Amino acid sequence: MLELEVVPERSLGCEQWEFILGMHFSQSVSIIQSQVGIIRGVQVLYSDSNPLDVDLVINLPHDGVRLIFDPVVQRLKIIEIYNMKLVKLKYCGLPFNSPEVLPSIEQIEHSFGATHPGVYDSDKQVFVLNFRGLSFYFPIDSKFQPGYAHGLGSLQFPNGTSPLVAKTAIYVGNMGAGGGSDEHNLKAPPPPLPLVCYHNNLYLEKADVMRKKACTQGLRLHLFTEGSSVTRVLLEPKKRCLTKEVLFGDTCEDVLSALGAPSRVFFKAEDKMRIHSPHAHKRDKIRRSDFFYNYFTLGLDILFDAKTQCVKKFVLHTNYPGHYNFNMYHRCEFSLTFPPENNSTESGKLIDVSPSQVTITAYTKWDRISEQLKASARPVVLNRASSTNTINPFGCTFCYGIRDAIVEVMANQHIASVTLYRAV
Repeated sequence: MLELEVVPERSLGCEQWEFILGMHFSQSVSIIQSQVGIIRGVQVLYSDSNPLDVDLVINLPHDGVRLIFDPVVQRLKIIEIYNMKLVKLKYCGLPFNSPEVLPSIEQIEHSFGATHPGVYDSDKQVFVLNFRGLSFYFPIDSKFQPGYAHGLGSLQFPNGTSPLVAKTAIYVGNMGAGGGSDEHNLKAPPPPLPLVCYHNNLYLEKADVMRKKACTQGLRLHLFTEGSSVTRVLLEPKKRCLTKEVLFGDTCEDVLSALGAPSRVFFKAEDKMRIHSPHAHKRDKIRRSDFFYNYFTLGLDILFDAKTQCVKKFVLHTNYPGHYNFNMYHRCEFSLTFPPENNSTESGKLIDVSPSQVTITAYTKWDRISEQLKASARPVVLNRASSTNTINPFGCTFCYGIRDAIVEVMANQHIASVTLYRAV
């Protein structure tokens, strides 16, 4: 049984690890992976059809804990302990929920002190006691329903029938104080990524695709990382923002200077596109391999040419659940704008068949823009599989060519990735 410390408006954890409000989904998964054998039976819940409208959830059924993430920014916004019997809980080092210490009304008041009167939900027959960043849910029989807002402590219960906490919610602010319902909490915006979760990494605010004369030139990346501010006492960590540009033709040194060391360097073991080369039958005298710089926290891959060691492709990842690469990358918040097509004629004059520019972002659905972009009619079917497991449980994706980009589309019409290359 896990023994965890509750920190209102911040976290749930122990000395070795903690789930912190605002942390990214992948960071929570990393914690769970490090606790194999201690945290057991993990479920990831999401919506295939509406991944941006339904919360992303990590459920720990053997520990009675549920982590609820915002589906857009994929950061932790609510921690729920929905089965109090499966976990030991402490506050300020003192237990308030364990097999020996039951979370009764008196125990909660003793551990957390006085608070505002709670709220009774007659539909669910639940009384909610709210503190800042923390709510306790007590199941109350309808015959004990308080007629007035005198609080839970004003109710009279026969000996031994005092209700126990059925569920605990940790969140930021006073979200539960209004109506006391968890539905109100679920609609609240997620907190920003906490400084303690930066881990000296570089993160992406947004990426602008730079285009000139109908050709992609590179990326302008708006980044943030951990900096420091000088105070009278000490150096305090703070969020530091910066802007960098990475262009086609940049060398490895240029990219390292702009973005720092990548999360991983990946060498292409084989080039399956070699067959399309006019010199496919020829072998290099010295075996070379193109290689990627993988920047996982930026949602970005940069491909370098083996011979010139200069940038030749960018791959932007959207990190949707249900994709083969889900949880490898943070979502790349990119913006790619294409000018309208001008290829129809009438009486010898060009007609603008697409009066406005078309912008693709990480949230664009392909079926809404494909006709405007005049994409390739027949997509290339991509079915990823590893060498150890040849079955891809998520199914195939579809790749469409538009101008100097390749768009990978999932079955739900959401864009999984965009590959940018230099037009020849």
